[in-house]
Amino acid sequence: MAKGRLTMEELAEAAAAGTIDTVLACIVDLQGRLMGKRFTVSHYLASAHAESHCCKYLLATDLMMQTPDGYANTGWSSGYGDYVMRPIASTLRVAAWLEGTALVLCDVVDHDTHEIVDVSPRAVLERQIARLGELGLDARCATELEFFVFEENYDQLRKKGYAALEPISGVNEDYHILQTTKEERIMRPIRNQLVASAVPVENTKGEAETGQAELNIRYGPALDAADNHTIAKHAVKEISWQQGVSATFLAKWARDKVGSSSHVHISVWKDGQNAFYDADDDLGMSSLMKHFLAGLIAYSPEYTVLLAPYVNSYKRFMKGTFAPTKTVWSVDNRTAAFRICGARTEAVRVECRIGGADLNPYLAFAGLLAAGIKGLRSDLALQPAATGDIYELQCANTIPATLREASPRFRSSAMLREALGRSVVDHYARCAEWEQEEFDRVVSDWEIKRGFELA
Repeated sequence: MAKGRLTMEELAEAAAAGTIDTVLACIVDLQGRLMGKRFTVSHYLASAHAESHCCKYLLATDLMMQTPDGYANTGWSSGYGDYVMRPIASTLRVAAWLEGTALVLCDVVDHDTHEIVDVSPRAVLERQIARLGELGLDARCATELEFFVFEENYDQLRKKGYAALEPISGVNEDYHILQTTKEERIMRPIRNQLVASAVPVENTKGEAETGQAELNIRYGPALDAADNHTIAKHAVKEISWQQGVSATFLAKWARDKVGSSSHVHISVWKDGQNAFYDADDDLGMSSLMKHFLAGLIAYSPEYTVLLAPYVNSYKRFMKGTFAPTKTVWSVDNRTAAFRICGARTEAVRVECRIGGADLNPYLAFAGLLAAGIKGLRSDLALQPAATGDIYELQCANTIPATLREASPRFRSSAMLREALGRSVVDHYARCAEWEQEEFDRVVSDWEIKRGFELA
């Protein structure tokens, strides 16, 4: 049975042996989800390996697959035509959690110009990688995916309106071996089947809440890290469904529970060495790292939308929950938005703690790289590290508290318009604004319960 990454020759051999009969060809949508088609392996080998097609609306929908207005690239007025899906040969791999299935990611290409569509998430990140490359540098990233597991499957929960949700465990299971042993029927397949699918999982662990888990993936080049994150998130949901349970990457599912984050570890390398490291510095931080980090901090309110894309995302940012509220840096301090890990070692890096489990990794990495590059090019000075309980720090800038606050800062960011491009900023600004508009139309259970009789 084939494992890991596949060449076309190896796919053909697996097809001939009858071990692979299906190829999932997928693009990544605005929300970071896999969208695409299941091809018979014979058709993929014959022609779909070169290209196939998908509707343009896949890069102009919300979570519910609605088609908002206001997007320049497509809409009802232009008839929602096609994009070309062009498979990326280097991403072809076995999807080990699915029987007889391979998976390949695709570039999104304009049907007429044959150019990469600039608003596609992978293209957004690739542009920032190229900009960093102009400085002779490359980025290495890793993510920590937190999620909650519930006793019932998605269909059962949907049919009862997601009421009376029961996490799979009843106690805080942070690092708890006994409690996580009870969940090995889910977590063991997640680890092993992802590794068999060429996703370099390091470990899983219990997180700091009832039914909360964390999946850690080894660092690597930024584009690979985003691919690994996206495939892993998709696999967690499907493997959970296979086991009769459900997993959610919602940033905050209950008022009295902590949220789920997706911390991003990032470092910049030159000639195969960590350019963030300087053995002569007290913390092992090079001047390059300090300028990069200064950029991350200075522009964080402008790219927060790329780390927290939904109304719900901002419910995480609460004192005492390990989610940050202040845009400062600190050394190995989990109350800061930016934590320095591996200080005084060659593994020194920045951990951005702003992002929730609901982020799109391609966009999150792109925002971080754009801000860091600006810090480098501007030689931004890094302020001293914050210490102590940063929730109580009075003289520090805050992370935008709501999507309504974050959206205009994103849309008006001169830095992001220069780095990402005007069309990309306008596209994702519209995405955030639509999310807010949809929320504003809803009458919530809280409003009815609070005011039905007493208002």
